[in-house]
Amino acid sequence: MYDQPRPNPAPPAMSFEQMLERVRYEGAYPTLDRAEDAVRTVLAALGRQVTGDERIDLAQRLPVEAALTLTAQIPDTEQLTGWGFVKDLATRTGATPATARWDTGAVLAVVTRLAGPDLLARILRRLPGGYALLFGQAELRQPQLAA
Repeated sequence: MYDQPRPNPAPPAMSFEQMLERVRYEGAYPTLDRAEDAVRTVLAALGRQVTGDERIDLAQRLPVEAALTLTAQIPDTEQLTGWGFVKDLATRTGATPATARWDTGAVLAVVTRLAGPDLLARILRRLPGGYALLFGQAELRQPQLAA
């Protein structure tokens, strides 16, 4: 059987240049080049964590250049927690964890707006704990029942 075709997605809500300007503003970066570095490293790291339909749907909402960075990554076999994501990003970029956290927050604030609340909720349900805070959301968890 053939899969049902997906409807043609609407064009992204902003261009890549507009995305860089928003990230530059969010992160208080001095240049667009610095904002672009943050966008590319954070989206590459996110591309290693987000899988399935959520990955496809997120890519469709991003500007083409950002979507290519996200989808060029092979998903990791082991998902990282939110803090693990930041530590991994710091290790890969040679930055401090504080700088990696700052970059993550600046980029994911813009990604949150582009994704919208429904897709963001789906993404967060598929990721381990700690990501909601990175996306600027409250971390709501169900209490664990004692066995």
